[in-house]
Amino acid sequence: MTTDFPFAAVGFDLDGTLLDTFRDLGTAVNHALVLGGFAEVSVESSKDLIGGGAKVMLARALDAQGGLPEDEFRRLYKAMLAFYADHNAVHTAPYPGVREALAELGGLGVRMAVVTNKFESFARSVLTQVDLIGVFDAVIGGDSMGKGEDGKFLAKPHPAPVLAAREACGGGRMAFIGDSSYDVRSAKAAGVPVLAAGYGYCDAAPHDLGADAVIDSFEELVPALHRLGQTFGQSA
Repeated sequence: MTTDFPFAAVGFDLDGTLLDTFRDLGTAVNHALVLGGFAEVSVESSKDLIGGGAKVMLARALDAQGGLPEDEFRRLYKAMLAFYADHNAVHTAPYPGVREALAELGGLGVRMAVVTNKFESFARSVLTQVDLIGVFDAVIGGDSMGKGEDGKFLAKPHPAPVLAAREACGGGRMAFIGDSSYDVRSAKAAGVPVLAAGYGYCDAAPHDLGADAVIDSFEELVPALHRLGQTFGQSA
């Protein structure tokens, strides 16, 4: 790694950070809603449902229409996942500047990982279809770390996936970028400086997410990482 770049590794959220995915996610939600006899939601409004993973996304959409008993919810959730498995990269694409910035970071010797609350198999499928899978040393999904004592997956905002990403990238100084409070809380709990992707599906105003800095486009990423490194010093 070049000595003038402050981070050995960078971790990325997926939806709303690397990839604009809301159209495919919203279509999958609507597929489940229609199956359950509910009204479709605006695909555009599905941006407001993204953050905690597909299960939370569907639950929010259903709760807005009165909710469902647990067994019925599980049926629709499974239907949503099955639909999304077959239609997860129809409209999905990297944000402007993503390919260029990732190539620049790779040229600097930076190792990279994706940390998402999307199931790992879905994340790998989407990244493969948009031809980005080869960039990353690790892809850690919402189910990758298994479940904790409470029976819930160790996903963001838990620090475990960010810590695992850093380990997979060889350790050393790491920065993280994401677009939600889940991302910021996970990175902070892991002791990792974090940038907020202000252009993404933020669940609060970007400057209110608690990140160390905010970028408004992916073209700003590498300069922002340089500044972040100066803010946090050069030590590992």
